[in-house]
Amino acid sequence: MSVGRTVRRTAGKAKVISGHSTYGQTLFNAIAILLGIGMLSEPLAFSYAGWIGGTVIIIFYGWITCYTAKILAHIIIDDPRLRSYSDIGKKAFGPRSGPWISAVFCLELFTVSVALVTLYADSLHAVMPTYSADTFKLISLILLIPTMVLPLYVLSYTSILGILSTLLIIAVMVMDGVAKPESPGSLWQPAPTSLGIRTPLHLGLAFGLFMAGFSGHAVVPSLVRDMNDPTQFDAMITQAFTVATGIYSVIGIAGYLMFGDDVSEEFSQDIAKYSPFPVLNKIALWGLVLAPLSKFALATRPLNLTLEMMLGIDSSSGTLDDHGVKVPSQDPEAGRSMSKRHRARNGALTVVERALFTLCSVAVSIFVPDFSSMMAFLGAFSSFLLCVIGPVSAKIALAGHCSWWDGFLLVSGVIMATWGTIASFWSMQ
Repeated sequence: MSVGRTVRRTAGKAKVISGHSTYGQTLFNAIAILLGIGMLSEPLAFSYAGWIGGTVIIIFYGWITCYTAKILAHIIIDDPRLRSYSDIGKKAFGPRSGPWISAVFCLELFTVSVALVTLYADSLHAVMPTYSADTFKLISLILLIPTMVLPLYVLSYTSILGILSTLLIIAVMVMDGVAKPESPGSLWQPAPTSLGIRTPLHLGLAFGLFMAGFSGHAVVPSLVRDMNDPTQFDAMITQAFTVATGIYSVIGIAGYLMFGDDVSEEFSQDIAKYSPFPVLNKIALWGLVLAPLSKFALATRPLNLTLEMMLGIDSSSGTLDDHGVKVPSQDPEAGRSMSKRHRARNGALTVVERALFTLCSVAVSIFVPDFSSMMAFLGAFSSFLLCVIGPVSAKIALAGHCSWWDGFLLVSGVIMATWGTIASFWSMQ
């Protein structure tokens, strides 16, 4: 069940790439990516799957997505020419797969970017109801655009802010649960819960909601390439997924105990409704304001990199990529010359592209404010494709054979993705 050994056979001698981010900075970035808006739906996912199903699913998903992240990392390390998730797909499945893979993960990341803007604005509107959520969305342009041009090793500091905000939300939730003596919203007197699943439909929805929380694989190539010692990636990503799985479990279990089968789509809505401490409630909401702002640039970096490559403003033919990582060139002198001639132009166009991308995210968030149903659908559809089916299929294609374990994961992923997608689509009716 080794990841590196099987993949490396396809690439011959491994070439180690290196970037600027330390082990700790990459760890913070990885945790910040994983601890996204999916955490708000963990109690709802537990209510759909029940105690037994929810516990099994969240542990299984945490383990399997960590495993597949390592698959992607080893493919990137073994071939420094690969710079994105789409590049991995082209190497494993041929050039025709590139557009399809790009479309899936771009759709997912754009959806995430819109959801982050919506979460930030709705939370800030709850704290400051004088202004509308749409007003705060427009203000977010001023806050988000400057962060879009920062390198990953600088964004690691904003990742710390996002992680602290997440821990703050958890602390407030637990304090509310301990302080409140009666249900709903109490840990001392739990709300009615279920041991098993509600219905097959709800189990399918739980598949999508749980998997959406672990959907960060599109960023793995960027994290690997920007790590100054990529050989430590396996240890780093294991710690990141362990922390994320633990935090998701705490949120899911505590939220389900506090609000039971009547938990809202976002447990923050229940905290705001039943919190015995209005001040703590505002603190939690401020955490939900800061977390999306700190996560936006990092979560959308792979999508921006892909768009820049498509628009021809990427520096892959030179010596530096979007993350400041060295890219091997067949002609180093030509690469340096190309970099000098086009660096200023590419830099300006990069700023324009990322500003327009942020503007599009805000615009869609304004025109489509209710994104919960679509997020459930994309969680079951694109997250399974990018986090389970894609990496395992790439490993099988590059290795030239399929182990029983990879076969089991592939079949299971296809079944759960299909089940969850149908359930999500059916729930929209």
